[in-house]
Amino acid sequence: MNKPAYQELHARNARLHRLAHLQAICAWDRAANMPAKGNESRSLALAEIDGLLHELATDPAWPGLLDRAAQEDLGDEERANLRETRRAWRAANALPQELVQARSLAGSRCEHAWRSQRPANDWAGFLPNLREVVKLTRQEAQLRAEATGLSRYDALMDQFEPGMRAAEVERVFGELRGWLPGLIRQVCERQAGEELIEPVGPFAKPAQKALGLDVMRLLGFDFEAGRMDESAHPFCGGVPEDVRMTTRYNENDLLAALMGVVHETGHGRYEQNLPRQWLGQPVSHARSMALHESQSLSFEMQLGSHPAFAKQLVPLLTKHFGPQPAFEPANVQRLITRVKPGLIRVEADEVTYPAHVILRFEIERALVEGEIECEDIPALWDAKMMELLGLDTRGNYRDGPMQDVHWTEGAFGYFPCYTLGAMYAAQWFAAMRREDAQLDSRLEAGELQPVFDWLRSRIWQAGSRFETAELARLASGEALNPAHFKAHLYSRYLA
Repeated sequence: MNKPAYQELHARNARLHRLAHLQAICAWDRAANMPAKGNESRSLALAEIDGLLHELATDPAWPGLLDRAAQEDLGDEERANLRETRRAWRAANALPQELVQARSLAGSRCEHAWRSQRPANDWAGFLPNLREVVKLTRQEAQLRAEATGLSRYDALMDQFEPGMRAAEVERVFGELRGWLPGLIRQVCERQAGEELIEPVGPFAKPAQKALGLDVMRLLGFDFEAGRMDESAHPFCGGVPEDVRMTTRYNENDLLAALMGVVHETGHGRYEQNLPRQWLGQPVSHARSMALHESQSLSFEMQLGSHPAFAKQLVPLLTKHFGPQPAFEPANVQRLITRVKPGLIRVEADEVTYPAHVILRFEIERALVEGEIECEDIPALWDAKMMELLGLDTRGNYRDGPMQDVHWTEGAFGYFPCYTLGAMYAAQWFAAMRREDAQLDSRLEAGELQPVFDWLRSRIWQAGSRFETAELARLASGEALNPAHFKAHLYSRYLA
């Protein structure tokens, strides 16, 4: 049957995807390759692309096409694509083009200045740029709230995690707050009695890069559809056809970059395995950022911190750095799963990591809602770090509120997705073990493919065909259940 309205929507979505492809590669290049003096012109170019994409996405023809397509004879996947197209249209129409461009430009300028201000611990220099980003973010939040009927923070979080609300995050994180400090204390006390051999460095950057590429191959990354580079903050960008990942290296810390590579490879494989037949359409997109983080954390924490994975790392570590006592499998496993409260979120172990997310969620929610101002962030940060992790961050802005790239770019509402993703990852592996009682034995034998096959069939290939809660139920038999995360941590670290 002829479907002219749907076919027109399909063509429009494909055009948006192709332009977003160029935008994504341009943004990756800014982070990985661009010389410093190119930032202003690059920022203006990206703002121009943002404005063009917004203009195309808010064309007055969209509502009529959406309504007519809804009357056509569509299959289930086409109707899911129509649902996602309508959601994208509503999100775009909540904002005027001028705000979209101003927000893009402010974020580019703030992020670029942050690269030099953070190493200099220059909070005073950072603050004016952050104020501008927050001012524009609040304007965006107000407009999105008016368009959706949500609170301002919920309206922003809905862009990253559709359907999730701050009240639910607060409930889940409130439960975490109840048992997490005790678990951290117990695990630290238990591990204090373990013998641990630290790797002897320095670890040259070229060798770390080569090791990372070998690990990516082990994890099945397709190098004909992506690459790994270096940036100030690790990320996964690009598009499914050309995934661009980055990490950062410290020649005195071997595991930080290595586990960052494992983490980003999880993101990359999700992107590379989204439904190819729907690429260029909204239904082919990753479902949500919590589900995206569930893939990176399935790789880094569930699989990458499994004793079987430590065994597979040993030959690669020896290949690139030579033999040493620290590279014995049991010791590598102890290194990977060492729990120690620290200042840096991206280097945190999986037990203390949720504390970093809770802190950021509580601060950014208050900031977006206008309950606090940018000047209030350091004192709140210091208080919450002491409360949650017992660490003193006073005067240390570099390793405190300036450490993440998210706020510089206006990505408020993203941080909860990290710990929600950790909860989903634990839930996925609980489901895998229910279905395959021999999963851990297979991993011990070096078989990683069963994990990849499960994720591909249950998560990757689904794209955005289903709403998040339905996708979770189809994949694992239930919607998000934080009990699996708690059980995982207690089993791994205290059993």
